[in-house]
Amino acid sequence: DTPPAGAHARYSGYRGVFTYLFSRALASLEHPLSSYLTITAHDVVNNHDPSDYPSLSEVDAILITGSKHSAFENDPWILSLTEFVKKTITEGDGKGRTIKVIGVCFGHQIVGRALGNKVERNEKGWEVSVTRVGLTEVGRGLFKGREDLKIQQMHRDHVVGVPEGAQLLASTDVCENQGFIIPGKVLTVQGHPEFTTDIMEELLESRRAIGLFNEELFGSGVERNKVDDGVFIAQAFYRFLLQD
Repeated sequence: DTPPAGAHARYSGYRGVFTYLFSRALASLEHPLSSYLTITAHDVVNNHDPSDYPSLSEVDAILITGSKHSAFENDPWILSLTEFVKKTITEGDGKGRTIKVIGVCFGHQIVGRALGNKVERNEKGWEVSVTRVGLTEVGRGLFKGREDLKIQQMHRDHVVGVPEGAQLLASTDVCENQGFIIPGKVLTVQGHPEFTTDIMEELLESRRAIGLFNEELFGSGVERNKVDDGVFIAQAFYRFLLQD
């Protein structure tokens, strides 16, 4: 999918958004980002035939981004993506090599669906803007002993329960499953570590304009749209990618 129009123009799509995130996350390393990560992109919405997907023999990991769509819908591209993710997790490249999977927001939900869990509209409503998530013991281990994280949010759907074989990373009062891990294979977060304050501002403004957000939700989101831990979370993504 694509980010909101302004962000799409500034960053040239989600590939640019995530490239900007990882460039900041790895800024302290000796060499430029391209020395550590090669980030490519595939448009799963408009190129959803299985033959259109990149060969898993040519990648080390896949990252499924956010989307304005709902992961529980049955559009052909969503079904194709879910099946591709399931195959990637269970079979790797088909030659014995594991292909790691990272899921972000909609991507987190697609991974949950691919692993057999229900995704549905959350009766507790929206989570928007910078939100504190409390970490589990496993989450604290992944995020260097932190008790909680501040992460940008923009969702009202959620994964029900935790997939078999996965470990819960974090929760909030609104959404119990804020991410999970299958060590060495899968890592997901419900929030948006890649969202900057300008991207969140655009989303809040546009969704208020169409009546999706009332003034109370909009105002709360604007007030909390400040410092977050997105770069810190991306550093954890990178450590996950390096693990055997």
